Amino acid sequence: MHTTTQASKKAGKQGQIESQAALAPAPQAQPTEMGTEAALLLAQARNAAFVEAAHGRLGLGMSMLKQALEQTPMSHDLMSDLAALLLSAGELAQAATYAKRALELHPHHGPSLYTLGFACSGLGKTLQAQKTLRHLLRLEPLAMDSLLDEAPDLLPVAEAELARLNSLLGLGD
Repeated sequence: MHTTTQASKKAGKQGQIESQAALAPAPQAQPTEMGTEAALLLAQARNAAFVEAAHGRLGLGMSMLKQALEQTPMSHDLMSDLAALLLSAGELAQAATYAKRALELHPHHGPSLYTLGFACSGLGKTLQAQKTLRHLLRLEPLAMDSLLDEAPDLLPVAEAELARLNSLLGLGD
């Protein structure tokens, strides 16, 4: 692949993920899974990390999420958020790893499937990316509901990527 093509693909992916960070609603902690005070602290950490990312300080946002993850290591939300920022930073393999970890804890988490699909696509794992996005958009209603609840503006981006992958693979919808 030509360097120019790689740069433009990376810029396109970067723009998509920056859109994800900008369009994503303020993360909501799950008070039923933890104490109210802990849930509020978790939500504050997630919000602060996305504010930093929205201002172009991805590294600081990722550091904040990693620190919060040390305190709450079983939080699929934190893992998913970190995966999204890693994807935005072009750290595709790490993004896939954190998205998979989030999915181990919450298998129907739409934003984690979204991130995993785009990370796989960027890594050249076209078939895995297609399967992941197809699972999200066509096969798993709970995942679709999760994506629509947390980041509805990402739906058309995921639909477009699935169509692109289907075309590359010679598959129908």
